[in-house]
Amino acid sequence: MRVPDPISEMTKRSWLILALFLFLSVDADAQNRRGAGRGAAVSGTPARPNIIYIMSDDHTSQAIGAYGERLASLNPTPNIDKLAKEGMLFENAFCTNSICTPSRANIITGQYSQTNGVLDLDGNLPPERQYLPAEMKKLGYQTAMIGKWHLENEPAAFDYYKVLKGQGDYFDPKFADSKKGAWPNNMVNTKGYVSDVITDITLEWLDKADKSKPFFLMHHHKAPHDDFEYPERYEKYLADTDIPEPASMYAQPFFGSEATVGRYGSLRRRIGTSISARHPYRSYTRQYGLDTILDPQAQTSAAYQMYLKKYLRCVKGVDDNLGRLFDYLKKNGLWDNTIIIYTSDQGMMLGEHDYMDKRWMYEESMRMPFIVKNVQSAQANTRTKALVNNCDYGPTMLELAGGKVPAYMQGESFRKVLQNPSESFHTATYYRYWMHLTHHDVPSHFGVRTDKYKLIFYYGAHYLPELYGKPSMPWKKDINESYPFEPTPAAWEFYDLTLDSKEVVNRYNDPKYKAIIAGLKQEILAQRKKYNETDEKYPTIQKVIDGHWND
Repeated sequence: MRVPDPISEMTKRSWLILALFLFLSVDADAQNRRGAGRGAAVSGTPARPNIIYIMSDDHTSQAIGAYGERLASLNPTPNIDKLAKEGMLFENAFCTNSICTPSRANIITGQYSQTNGVLDLDGNLPPERQYLPAEMKKLGYQTAMIGKWHLENEPAAFDYYKVLKGQGDYFDPKFADSKKGAWPNNMVNTKGYVSDVITDITLEWLDKADKSKPFFLMHHHKAPHDDFEYPERYEKYLADTDIPEPASMYAQPFFGSEATVGRYGSLRRRIGTSISARHPYRSYTRQYGLDTILDPQAQTSAAYQMYLKKYLRCVKGVDDNLGRLFDYLKKNGLWDNTIIIYTSDQGMMLGEHDYMDKRWMYEESMRMPFIVKNVQSAQANTRTKALVNNCDYGPTMLELAGGKVPAYMQGESFRKVLQNPSESFHTATYYRYWMHLTHHDVPSHFGVRTDKYKLIFYYGAHYLPELYGKPSMPWKKDINESYPFEPTPAAWEFYDLTLDSKEVVNRYNDPKYKAIIAGLKQEILAQRKKYNETDEKYPTIQKVIDGHWND
């Protein structure tokens, strides 16, 4: 009769216990992955978070209550403001090119414009360069793109898409649907107001999403892009309200440079489409038929009030629909394990400096609203002054999803700021607008913005010189109503944001800033080199830069 070896028996029991532990650990991990799409967690281990990236079009920070600027008292965005109370608000988030298509390309690629190849509104982004959704899929995410895409090529890197073709319509919009055939012949009709319809599509997708995977959803609104159409239900909103007006819309004697106002004001009517009747062929005064008002200030005020009410009614439509989306997430157990980001593709000039539209490097155009609700409301109701830009958004989302930033992305993750709002990030952010005099008569320019200062160089030349002499508003039949593309004066502008947050005094020629300006010029050169933004390919532009760098 064999006597059991106590040591051998103990060893067997140890191996059995270890095997059982490993089995349970693997099973728990598998359950955790299966539950990630619904925000579940097993044995206290947090699930991989869902991510919803919400982006409106031209929704500037001064039209969001949480930013506390001049329109906050109108309460235009109660749902976005609630999101800010549960998350972190970025006071210094900026785009690197304030125009729709390039900004979207920066976000999808994590790259600056010359690297991703999208310089202007005619740029496109083929599927092989749609890096963000591709990287998210590598991390196990199901991906969807719903709403405004505006990057020409099919968004084929996403698992699912239903996107407006081009700019899209405000009412009864058509969408390209990945489930309805091959691009570009997969258009479907819808009925209703575009902000409502986009939200309906998103809620339907969330209902049908694979519950075994986390999701990465890009939910993009068309509103409040011009021409600011809104449903009848918003007609009474602000109807009897006097909208606060920016002082710089009427008077700013020390603003600008020869590049933006001309020598002795000779270009005031040429540069920058306007609210007032200043610009001869594109102004809201003219567009809204207010030319008959004889007093110039009253005429400008009337145009501004119409502009802002139309704009804010579109904003209200977006905010109301975000309320629907947020309610859905809460009711379906998705709120706590979903990172929600709210932003816009750029800012917008709402009458500041008597400008409409965007494109400028001035604060209202360059700044992007950026609000992040992290999982379980981490860092709720906080604000940060950290300087970030839209090339950093993709890298940050990848790190939040548990991935690493690929070497081909030029942007950097600011996850550390989301963990600690007092953390610093960039010391300066680069900006460049390429579309010289296109559509809104804004001269081409580049520059840097730090926490205290802004230096802008207007080089005033198109990167396609073959356009010179052709109308800058090509749809205008009468060339006399549209100035041609042509070079405009080169000049520098410098603003001390600590003294002049509204940028109404150009201090470039103030001798006390000489050393600061010299340092900022070196910063421009360093960032242009670092981000592949130099002009060897554009000798016409480089000649202007060389000729005026030391002005």
